[in-house]
Amino acid sequence: MKILVTGGAGFIGSNFVRRTLEDAYPGFEGAEVVVYDALTYSGNLANLAPVADSPRYTFVQADIRDAGALDDVLPGIDTVVHFAAESHVDRSVRDSGIFVETNVLGTQRLLDASLRAGIRRFVHVSTDEVYGSIAEGSWAEDRPLEPNSPYSASKAGSDLLARSYFRTHGMNLSITRCSNNYGPYHFPEKLIPLFVTNLIDGAHVPLYGTGENIRDWLHVDDHTRGIALVTARGRAGETYNIGGGTELSNRDLTQKLLEATGRDWSYVDQVEDRKGHDLRYSVDISKIRAELGYEPQVAFEQGLADVVQWYRDNRAWWEPLKARAALR
Repeated sequence: MKILVTGGAGFIGSNFVRRTLEDAYPGFEGAEVVVYDALTYSGNLANLAPVADSPRYTFVQADIRDAGALDDVLPGIDTVVHFAAESHVDRSVRDSGIFVETNVLGTQRLLDASLRAGIRRFVHVSTDEVYGSIAEGSWAEDRPLEPNSPYSASKAGSDLLARSYFRTHGMNLSITRCSNNYGPYHFPEKLIPLFVTNLIDGAHVPLYGTGENIRDWLHVDDHTRGIALVTARGRAGETYNIGGGTELSNRDLTQKLLEATGRDWSYVDQVEDRKGHDLRYSVDISKIRAELGYEPQVAFEQGLADVVQWYRDNRAWWEPLKARAALR
């Protein structure tokens, strides 16, 4: 089997690549992996260093908007797992153009190129943010999409395009929608790695509004294992939610990070809330549990402790990234 992983040098994509090449996923043992990544600001070959010497690994630097590059790489590929996306909400609020270009146009070009190449299996990786905000209960996969940020709107557009290629062209395609990920190699603009690295250095952290926004936290190992299950056995045309089962307000999460780094609330600056900030996300994982046997395995308290230690031990990985992106 030969798998093309778009965005495979990013946080989640690189985890999928590393674990695949470690033969962690049943049905993918011995698979060859081609990573296709434009290496924009958050793509990082250091994320793939642990598997860079594998004879089953190939890297291609190219953009999913480049139809010619896609036509060059896709022949001989059996399966496409599509992670590549612009994903940071704050950046989309400031400038949505690249989100539409990459997430919508790029996905359309990848889908078309996959049709031309006769790709046998395609998995489109998305986010729970396409559903909008939910006050109580949890979203099932048939929930109407009501995105509230330019980022989530662009991902909703890509989801609908992907679905249309199943309906129109009969593509063997499934969609996954995950809750908030955390884990090692997480680019330090997102909440957990930004807060951890700031607090390790004795710097302040910005907490939006009152911090009452609630997210379901999912370890990246659980997420990519769920993606592997969908890739191997998910039904064509279906969407599968992948969640972690740990809902926390941002304020409660901040408290845990303060405790883990030995800091107190004097290091927290409450800042003006983000525009269009969704109050709560929560996904119902009954479908992937019943059909594919998925269960989150990483306990949040242990996973968070491991992540904090990883950032303590890997300053050489994250410090240049923060400097390059002017993060604070």
